[in-house]
Amino acid sequence: MPGGPAYVIVGASLAGAKAAETLREEGFDGTIALVGQETERPYERPPLSKEYLRGECAMGDALLRPADWYTDNEIETLYGVRAIGIDTARKVVRLEDREGVNYDRVLIATGGANRRLSVRGADLEGIHDLRTFEDADRIRAAAQAGARAVVVGAGFIGCEVAASLRSFGVEVVVVEPLSAPLVRAVGPEVGALYEGIHRDHGVTIHLGESVSGFEGSGGRVEAVTTDRGRRIECDFAVVGVGIGPVTQVVEHTGVALDDGILVDEFCRTNVEGVFAAGDVANHWHPLFGRRLRVEHWDNALKHGAAAAKSMLAIAEPEPYDDPHWFWSDQYEYNLQLVGSATGWDELVVRGSLARRDFVAFYLKDGRVEAAVGVNRGREVRRAAALVKARRPFDPAALRDEDVDLKNLATAVAAGPGEN
Repeated sequence: MPGGPAYVIVGASLAGAKAAETLREEGFDGTIALVGQETERPYERPPLSKEYLRGECAMGDALLRPADWYTDNEIETLYGVRAIGIDTARKVVRLEDREGVNYDRVLIATGGANRRLSVRGADLEGIHDLRTFEDADRIRAAAQAGARAVVVGAGFIGCEVAASLRSFGVEVVVVEPLSAPLVRAVGPEVGALYEGIHRDHGVTIHLGESVSGFEGSGGRVEAVTTDRGRRIECDFAVVGVGIGPVTQVVEHTGVALDDGILVDEFCRTNVEGVFAAGDVANHWHPLFGRRLRVEHWDNALKHGAAAAKSMLAIAEPEPYDDPHWFWSDQYEYNLQLVGSATGWDELVVRGSLARRDFVAFYLKDGRVEAAVGVNRGREVRRAAALVKARRPFDPAALRDEDVDLKNLATAVAAGPGEN
């Protein structure tokens, strides 16, 4: 497609690949270059801690598109290539060890990089983190029945890895500095529920405790030590302490940064022609009236598509106001959450926390900020309309199992009235 405008996507991530796909679907006939540091084609990361780690699916099942799709859609793919900077004056993406790529508009979808522990012994062999297929392969190779593993961090990655390791018969100890698993995302009540779930499945959990170091002889980890003087022997360890946004490519360009690349509700940075989406983007959310940086699969897909449409727009594009949804599978339990549960003054439960069968609504000034459910995915997805309504609800209606959330959402769509 020679002669048209040139769009470059830095980051062959889920968000980046979805943006390339959307550009073609929307009729863009210029050139598209997709630059990615990993050698693999764009793929979905959720299976890495679950199905792929457990050997229940192959690498090919996680790939977003087959190789010939990119060729058929005339998308130039530069895999295994690192973008080292952007010249916004000359509009060139600079690449390591090769000539740069010119652009008319550029999307940064570089995602995140795993945070590391700065403690003694952190470079010993047998200490793993999880971000790629190769990482999952190494963990699976270590996960022999009867082996002892320490999982550092009880966020979603740590909890999902712990559950997968238990399926191999690995003895698992989790060390988490906060008061409960998943507490930042779901709060103390649901976090305590997941503590119980993991303990019921044989996981030992040390809460309010941080790793102070790793010990080992012969260059390999043999134990984890904590700030409470605890020493936990292990055959291997998995560190899951979150990710940080990969922003180096736009440093010293004038692009505004603050916990990621700052973008507006149209995925635009403060520099003309530069956009960002996915894990790396700290985006203004018109629904919640504040900034969010979201690290979930569903956001990567939707934000990448929204960025592509904004890149194409001549007039003002549609704002990205998705309420955000994600899920986590651990053992026999499926957790789903919609919205942003960063602050609330009332937790309203429909169903039973004790029976692990519920939807809980996080209310602030009567508004539904978020909803989380265990084994009630359909109800959580229906609650998205309640989050988007931005108006008070009667807690009794939310709590009442006989009140259909779909009907409640329909009443919202019809406008103010009785709940």
